[in-house]
Amino acid sequence: MENNKQTNEIQVELSEEMAQGTYANLAIISHSSSEFILDFIRVVPGAPKAQVKSRVILTPDNAKRLLFALQDNLAKFEDQQKGDKTAQFDDFVPPMGGMKGEA
Repeated sequence: MENNKQTNEIQVELSEEMAQGTYANLAIISHSSSEFILDFIRVVPGAPKAQVKSRVILTPDNAKRLLFALQDNLAKFEDQQKGDKTAQFDDFVPPMGGMKGEA
């Protein structure tokens, strides 16, 4: 009977190139009625333009799953960093305006 159970495991492959990651220090999030678009951008101080390094398009359901996963991971991170003032986000104010994206 147990042989008939299906597993929901997914094997994820990560190439060496992808494992290097891409640095971004700004994210712009926009949405339509059917999708959320996350643009990850690298801003270089003094440069007149910033370049989108990665774009991720999600359904609203998957955007909510990402939100919950980020909240969970941030809570775990903050628990590990208790007492380390550099890890506290109490005074954090997100940037507003000034950046306009182009598709």
